[in-house]
Amino acid sequence: MIINQAVLYTHLLDTMKDFYVNSLDFPLIAASPRSFSIKVGESELTFKESSLHTKPFYHFAFNIPANRFMEAKQWATQRVFLNTESEKDEIYFEAFDAHSFYFEDPAHNIVEYISRHSDCPSSKEPFSSKSLLCIGEINLTTPHVHSVGTQLINSGITVRNNRLLNATFNFLGSGSAFFLVGTPKRRWFFSNRDSEVHPLMAKVNHSLTVALDEEGMLKITQE
Repeated sequence: MIINQAVLYTHLLDTMKDFYVNSLDFPLIAASPRSFSIKVGESELTFKESSLHTKPFYHFAFNIPANRFMEAKQWATQRVFLNTESEKDEIYFEAFDAHSFYFEDPAHNIVEYISRHSDCPSSKEPFSSKSLLCIGEINLTTPHVHSVGTQLINSGITVRNNRLLNATFNFLGSGSAFFLVGTPKRRWFFSNRDSEVHPLMAKVNHSLTVALDEEGMLKITQE
């Protein structure tokens, strides 16, 4: 699966733009008074100003080259404070053969940089923001896990390793990109924040638009 674009919402539009463009050096693709978009390798990430008088936050992951994890971590620590879990600021996921570290942006999105050693290519270039490969994960938090998961499966986005849908949390996707479909009020790993339902949109595989509304209901359209 490929996540071509993700559209998220924020109550701190100008602060977020400054953080991603000036602090983290992401290439700015587009900007308007109500939104901005940055380049994340082969993906595009857009933040829109929230009109719901809420403070949205999400979990998303950026894939980084398979051989650049430590260099990426050193690069990040010069710009942000890394989150910790059990006094550690990184983790190895044996099931994914991947290393990750986490931090929060000004809107308290839980941002993950993940090096999938078996699924991501290596790079000969020194690490920078231009080294990011694509968006690798994004959450779909919903009280309707079974129906949302079933809609994705029916659209060809299956549970990882062809497992059955879990009632509380699932990875749906393949290769190096996944939707994290789970219930509200779950604590996000490497944070003290519980998952909440917030609207978002994602374009995947150059053909599907996946839109989650503020109630956690999903709409999928085929281009």
